[in-house]
Amino acid sequence: MLTNMKHRIGDEQVLELLVYAMVADADRIEHNLQVYKTDASREIYGLEQDGVVLAVAGFTLDDQLTLELHHIAVHPEYRNQGYGRGLLLELLETKQPKLIRAETDEAAVDFYRNVGFQVISLGEKYPGVERFECVYEVEPEDE
Repeated sequence: MLTNMKHRIGDEQVLELLVYAMVADADRIEHNLQVYKTDASREIYGLEQDGVVLAVAGFTLDDQLTLELHHIAVHPEYRNQGYGRGLLLELLETKQPKLIRAETDEAAVDFYRNVGFQVISLGEKYPGVERFECVYEVEPEDE
């Protein structure tokens, strides 16, 4: 079940998952955590089962209903079991965006491809690191 995790940003389970999704630089991690704590537009939701946080997604949703995915992570013990896909499907249902955008590296790009995102290489954005823009356009429901 999708749960708002904003009030739990300091919880060990939520923090651990967010760190998996961030560049392993202590200053950047602390900066991102402060943004989640202080920026009202930055949301974080997760999937929790039997008291265990399985996956989290941090994002913003703008006035044009574009959901910008900043961080998404699934606990290593629960990867490749559909929780990442499930988290995105729950966000689609709950937030009803028209478009989802994410930027990622080569390690996670196949996840986005497999979920149905269009993937575009941004080239070597950082020395030795190719980045990708991932875009998912939500199809309007038939009326």
